[in-house]
Amino acid sequence: MNNYFGEKLKELRTEKNVGQVELAKAINVSKGIISLWENGLREPKLSNLISVSKYFKVSIDYLAGLEE
Repeated sequence: MNNYFGEKLKELRTEKNVGQVELAKAINVSKGIISLWENGLREPKLSNLISVSKYFKVSIDYLAGLEE
């Protein structure tokens, strides 16, 4: 399974200095879910993708690796 989303998520969090707990609270998921996404063990639902894209002000295409 390609983990492009997880890699981008971790990269965005690191760049913005946002911890997993902070992001989890902001988008209303558990810290464990953030970790699973970043490690490629789970894929986010569309509603979570939308929340992440709004939080970081990036497109879903960017998160999915369809654009730079």
